[in-house]
This record gives sequence, C-alpha cells and structure tokens, in this order.
Amino acid sequence: MDAYFKTCNLSVGYDKNILIHDISVAVEKGKILTLIGPNGSGKSTILKTVAKQIPAINGSVYIDSSDIFRWNLKTMAKTVSVMLTDRIRTDMMTCFDVVSMGRYPYTNIVGFLTDEDKETVFSSLESVGMQNEAYRDFNTLSDGQKQRILLARAICQKPEVIILDEPTAYLDIKHKIELLDILSSLAREKEVTVIMSLHEIDLATKISDYIMCVNGDVIEAFGTPDEILKTDTVERLYNMKKGTYNLHFGSIELTKPKGEPKVFVVGGGGCGIPYFRALQKEQIPFAAGIIFQNDIDFQVASKLSDNVICAPPFEPVTEELFYAASKLLLKCDTVIDAGGNDGTFNHYNRKLLDLASENNIKIKNNKKEIEQ
Repeated sequence: MDAYFKTCNLSVGYDKNILIHDISVAVEKGKILTLIGPNGSGKSTILKTVAKQIPAINGSVYIDSSDIFRWNLKTMAKTVSVMLTDRIRTDMMTCFDVVSMGRYPYTNIVGFLTDEDKETVFSSLESVGMQNEAYRDFNTLSDGQKQRILLARAICQKPEVIILDEPTAYLDIKHKIELLDILSSLAREKEVTVIMSLHEIDLATKISDYIMCVNGDVIEAFGTPDEILKTDTVERLYNMKKGTYNLHFGSIELTKPKGEPKVFVVGGGGCGIPYFRALQKEQIPFAAGIIFQNDIDFQVASKLSDNVICAPPFEPVTEELFYAASKLLLKCDTVIDAGGNDGTFNHYNRKLLDLASENNIKIKNNKKEIEQ
C-alpha cells in the first residue's frame, strides 16, 4: 500500500536551531503512528511542525502526495485536525460552542452553522460520550472532560488526518480506553490517519500500527511495534537507571533488592507475583524457583531478582536444576509457599518445600507475614 502521510528529510526546531533532523517516515492511510520518548525529547515539536503550528527548518511533509507546506489554511483545516496540549481561550463558551469550532472550515464568513453542521457537532459529542454536556460551560469541566470535548472538536472537522499530543493526559483508565477506542475506530472504519504522542507505552503497543522513538537529534527507531519494541528498547530510550520495563506485561517493575537472598519463593502459575512485589517493597532480596520460562511468574521474578532458577518450557525439570534450587533454598532464612499447583512437571517444587521442612527452615504462606 502506498504511503498517505510521509515526511522527507524533515528537520524541526525553533528559531532555525535544529532540534531533530532527517525525519523520514511513511504511513499508509487509516493507520496509527505513535511517537514515544522522554519529556523534552521533541515529540511535541514534531507534531506542531507537521500540523503547521511552527515552521519546518528543512524538508517536506506530504499528505496524499501533496506538500502541506504549500497549502493555504482552509485546505489544511479541511484535511487535518489538531489536538495539542496548548490551552484554548473559551470564555463564556459552552461545550457545543467549542466543538462547533471544528465546523468553521466549512462555514461561510460569519460562521453560520447549518442544520447539517449542528448534527455533526452533536454526533461528535456523542462519539466521546459528552452529548449530555452540550450546553454546559466548558470552563466548568474537569481536565479529563475537557480532553474529550477537544477530541470531539477534532472529530467534528471530519479530517483525513488527526494529530494529537498526549490525548490521554488527565484521563482516568476508563476514559483512556474509551478515547483510544474512538481513535482506533476512526482509523479502522473511516480510514483517518492518526498521528499522536503517548506516554503509556503499553497502550502505544496495543493501538499503534507504527511507533516512532524520539530521543536525541535523530529518530532513534521507526517501524511496527513488533519491530521496534524489544526487551530493552524502553529502558534504553528513557535511559532508565533504576527499575525495569516489562514488555510482556506493559508494566514497570521497581528497583530490585540488593544483596544475598534471604527468602526463597516457591510459586508458579502467577501465584508468586504478589510475594515478589511485596518482598521488593520491603527491599528484601529473594530467590525463586523452580519456574518455567513461559510461566507468568518468571516475567516478574526475573525483573526483581538475580537468583531465579528457571526451566525450559514444556520440558521436565532436571535433577541439576533441583540441586541448584536446593543450594539456594538452604542458604535462606525463610521459604514462602506461594500456593502453586502441583503437577507432573513441577513436582520438584513440592520436594523443595519438603526440604525446607526437613531443615527446620521457616515456611510462610501469607503475604502479610513478609512484613513481620
């Protein structure tokens, strides 16, 4: 499929000082491109440039093979809608008034709204779940409600491309999901090309067709989420010195406890996760095992401990692994029985608990006991 939105050797910045150069990306019609990167990396500058809010220093931006820098304001407004972080002045304006601003590219010189325009305003309000607030003063809304009204204004333009800077800011989880569902529907059903920035990496991987990693004076990476987001990509992109990002869970794990393990956790099937995180919270170093590498417990334990005895998936646990786990366990003061189910392949975990009992090592099976 041919690219609908494309940048060629684009350089962006302020007062002819280049912040990021050689931005060359291509996105098909109806796809979602998400910019990720640390604060101050230039995501907003890129978005403002492709939205013609600030001039490009070099290069070109094309929509449907047409250079947007040659467009007049009306052509731009009929093709591209913008929802940036800049606050708009809305003194004495209702939500209907704010959303109706999206129809101005289509109205006459006095901004008269036709019945069709008004219907479009109401349908846009309904699409973001704000139809009951149509005549409410915009300034009385919460920040999250204002975000939804501004999205309705962008939708009201009926654009071919929509540009959004951190649209999920200020929204609770329910409304984050609803907003992203709206954008996904716009892309999938109406073939609107969506270009936005997000701080929620887990949401970016789920909604985006393309990811652009912004950090430094050039684009660090561009491609599909599967191509771009590898295990250490997020940690490198954000220069994380403490903690880790779990790509599989889309979650952050805090800094792992330091030192020799004092506690051995016997879990599996996700039963160990509450204990791993409780131990991390108390900064108690721990060991864990025997965990299969495809077990959900492994995803968290391996981020929070350097002492995880793991087995290949779908293979019986070997005597060698049991011996390694036993050595670690016998060095610990406490063993936690996280309550994992006994099965054909993990019967060695029961043997580990028996070993702890035989050696009079304290066995706990209640998360609250960790804090005692």
